[in-house]
Formats: sequence, structure tokens, C-alpha cells
Amino acid sequence: MKKQYLYTKTIRFWLLTGLIMLIGQVILGGITRLTGSGLSITSWDIITGVIPPMNKQQWAEVFELYKQTPQFHKINSDFTLKQFKFIYFWEFFHRLWVRTLGVIFLIPFIIFVIRKQIDFFLIKRLALVVFLTALTASAGWIMVMSGLVERPWVNAYKLTLHFMLAILTIGAMVKCIADVYLMENKPKKGHTKFVLILLVLTTIQLIIAGLMAGMRAGLYYSSWPSMNGAFIPAVLLDSSNWTLHNLTNYDRFAFAPALVQFIHRMLAYIILILTVYFYHKKRNHVHTGAIKWLTVSYLLVVFQVFLGIMTLLKIKTGIPLVYGTLHQLVGVLYLISLLFLYYSLRNKISIWSKKKLPQG
Repeated sequence: MKKQYLYTKTIRFWLLTGLIMLIGQVILGGITRLTGSGLSITSWDIITGVIPPMNKQQWAEVFELYKQTPQFHKINSDFTLKQFKFIYFWEFFHRLWVRTLGVIFLIPFIIFVIRKQIDFFLIKRLALVVFLTALTASAGWIMVMSGLVERPWVNAYKLTLHFMLAILTIGAMVKCIADVYLMENKPKKGHTKFVLILLVLTTIQLIIAGLMAGMRAGLYYSSWPSMNGAFIPAVLLDSSNWTLHNLTNYDRFAFAPALVQFIHRMLAYIILILTVYFYHKKRNHVHTGAIKWLTVSYLLVVFQVFLGIMTLLKIKTGIPLVYGTLHQLVGVLYLISLLFLYYSLRNKISIWSKKKLPQG
């Protein structure tokens, strides 16, 4: 029997487009970080910032502003205008993408509300997505400001906050899509609980991943399976190193990067084992709609561990762009697959508005 949706195909496609663009925004953020582009634009102009420098004078002006940053003085003091244009492009594209996302999301949203094609049930969920998107953008600018004062890089903790707000935004959008597509079932006891455990562990792992990126922790221990010859780095075995000072001054001492990378590795092993176990033990005990998401989660987590290892082993002077970007993308996709798996196993969706909507 064909499922009857409460919302039109246009609305469902629009929501999926929004999710894809949110994922793209996170990936572009990762690229700007890996290319060192995040501090290339020193101002935030919502309207005028849509247009990049168009002539030599304008390029000279923005380059001069960049020359006043700690990143230029401490790292890129030998940069030519051509090199500056490269990092400027990625940051500009990152900001342009989020502006485009706002247009693609907000204009149809207003139209759908005026035409009464979406009800309060969906409006309040989409309002949360809009709020989180704005919050993420605000945190992004706070993050950028942290790299324009003393450090030549953005603050790792502020970067992690920015990243996790983006992840929360994606999670809110996934919830909208799961509800609109009426994802539900009557699962056996314990299935959703197990997936929730995986979701909690994965969320913690993403927080650690944000710290990994902000502290550039991969550069400290670029070997596998050991961490420069040891299972536990010696710096972690010295109790005198466990201080708040070492956690906040992560760019002056190896303790915090060592701790973050060690936790990141251990969590990766745990998540891999639990996902593989759940797949092989429960795949014949869940319905068709859930098995596809369970399979996707299984494949993604295996690929993700492989990418994490390859990212470490391919490090030379910095994190390899292709492997680093793929590692971040697959991590986000794995979380999304777990969310859809959870929603496809839930007993029932929230109470729907009784208002009649166009069928699609």
C-alpha cells in the first residue's frame, strides 16, 4: 500500500535540498579550515559581502586588511596576492554558500506559509532550523574574531562550538524530514535504546573531532596503530600535566592534542565495534525501512575508520585536503544515517495537526 504523505512532493524535495546544502556548508567549513582560509576575510558584511573584490585596488585593500592579522605576521608573511586570492576564494565561497542556503530556504518557506501548504506542526520545526542556522553563523563570526587578535588560528573551543551548532542544525532538519516522510514502526524492545547509545557516543565523537581540528592534533601523532610508538602517549601518563592551563594553552604544549587524539581513537574503535555488532546481530530483526539505514551506518562507519587512519598516515606538512574533507563528510553522513535509523525504529511520530493539507 502506497504511503499517503501530508505534504506535497515539492515540500519534501525542498527539505531534502536544505539538508544537502547544510551538509555542503559543513564540508566547505572543513575545507576553509584545512586550507587555512578562515581568517582571510576580516569583516562580516551581510549585503556587500556578496560581491568579491572586482579590481586591483579592491584586492589590494582586502589584502592589506589580511596583512594586519596574526596569521599573516606569524605564518603567511611571505604570501603573494595570488596565494591570498586562493584562501580568500574558499572563505568567500563558504560565506556565499550560507547566504544561498538562506535564500533557498527562507523564500520558499514564506511562500508555503502564505499558501497554507505547511501547518504549525512543520512551521515550528523549521523555525528551529532557521534559529540554529542563525546561531551557527553568529558563532562562526565569534570564532573568526578569536583568530584576529593574538593566535594565528581560530580558538579550538569556539571552532568546536561553531561545528556542533552546525551539527545540531542538520539534526533538526533530519527530524523535519523524518516526520514529513512519516518514518515510524513498532520495533522490538531495546533496538531504539541501542541506537540512542550510538548517537550519544557519535555526538561526543564529533565534539572531540572539532577539538581535533581546532588543535591540529593530528599533526602531533601521525602514526597508526600506535601514537608515535606508544599506545598511550607518555605526556598523558604524567599526572602533573593534567591541568586546566595545559588544556587551554593547547598550542604551546602537546598534552591537550595528545588527550584529544587518544580519546578520538578510542571512541572510533568503540563506535565501530558497536555498529558492526548491531548490524550482524539485529539486521534480521528490524523491518525493511530500518535495515537500509542500518546497512548504510555499517558501511559508513567502516569507511570512516579507514579514512581516519589514512588521514593520519598521509600527513606530511599538514592534514591532507582530500582525506581530511572526506573524513569529515563521512562522519556527518554516519550521524545522519543513525538519526534516520532511530526515526525509522520509533513507535510513532508526534501528533500531527488536524488541518487538511494538499496531498502529494
